[in-house]
Amino acid sequence: MSYYPPPAPGGPGAYGVPPAPPANNLVWAILTTLFCCLPLGVVSIVFAAQVNGKWNSGDHAGAIASAKNAKTWAIVAAVLGFILNIIVIILQVAAAGASSTY
Repeated sequence: MSYYPPPAPGGPGAYGVPPAPPANNLVWAILTTLFCCLPLGVVSIVFAAQVNGKWNSGDHAGAIASAKNAKTWAIVAAVLGFILNIIVIILQVAAAGASSTY
């Protein structure tokens, strides 16, 4: 059985060439932990730390799932941190306005 066209030597789809591991999103996890929402950012860091280990052990589906979870938790932490910061700013402006009337 022959394939047409044959796979390019050393290119994507070539035999013996392992696929690239997924991005672990560790940088985003650390940044959201530091600047946005600490508890959710830590969850993102935990998932991001699992990606390379799972990939190297051959659990490619688990590595991809951990990478997606790390990205999801980083986004949730960023959005929640942004919303909470807006609420705090509104409350501080309201408190400053209320204290200046007395």
